[in-house]
Amino acid sequence: MLEFPEAKVTAGQINRTLKGKRIAAVTANQSPHKLAWYNGDPQDYPGLLVGKSVEGAEGRGGMVEVRAGDAVLLFSDGVNLRFHGEKETRPPKHQLLIEFADSTVLSASVQMYGGIICFKGTYDNQYYKAAVEKPAPLSPGFDRAYFGRLISDPETQKLSLKAFLATEQRIPGLGNGVLQDILFNAGMHPRKKISTLSDAERETLFRAVTTTLSAMVELGGRDTDRDLFGQPGGYITKLSKNTAGKPCSVCGNGINKEAYMGGSIYYCSHCQKV
Repeated sequence: MLEFPEAKVTAGQINRTLKGKRIAAVTANQSPHKLAWYNGDPQDYPGLLVGKSVEGAEGRGGMVEVRAGDAVLLFSDGVNLRFHGEKETRPPKHQLLIEFADSTVLSASVQMYGGIICFKGTYDNQYYKAAVEKPAPLSPGFDRAYFGRLISDPETQKLSLKAFLATEQRIPGLGNGVLQDILFNAGMHPRKKISTLSDAERETLFRAVTTTLSAMVELGGRDTDRDLFGQPGGYITKLSKNTAGKPCSVCGNGINKEAYMGGSIYYCSHCQKV
């Protein structure tokens, strides 16, 4: 699922692979999916995109933004983007297929849910606006002072670490997936309350956010996700579906998995104290 590292990595791959390519044909909603979301009528997408050239891409929180002339394509969490070479087989099912003049293809498919949004001008969506307006992790604006203001907000003091980091788009693109290793590296339990953190622990958490996300990006995303070319990321997750029930890499105790706040959390009860 697209979160900050994968969005940033995929945007970089699009810039290196698709930038400058002219769009020759667009097929939208060929395989209807009730949880694939479009902006307006997907049959209007060819008129918005055909004849335009890809100008560039950028990670926007947990979304990938692709610019083509005066149009913008926005792919949200849950959308799998794949590049197909001139002689490669096209997927039989997809929610968007973009064919370029050189006979290469970009496909987008939705598994559980996801947005494939095409628009001109502005897009009135709270998640997109937050991703555009707020400082992105690893950017100059996401510094200790900014993080300090987030974590010192009176409204956050009653929250758990998971709720603080991964809800309400406080940090766009930081979701339940990357959250697990951030908290493992910080030595903190997902249920631990913000109000219990010392100044030193707040600094530890800030460093864990920045260093963990940086490592995920540098290694091409997490091994639980695949990139534009269908390859798994090079960052080996410490806590994820791949490690549940296995020994902790630090202490050897088993990795726990449990339901919390509408999703799963993974933790080591020895290394991460509440």
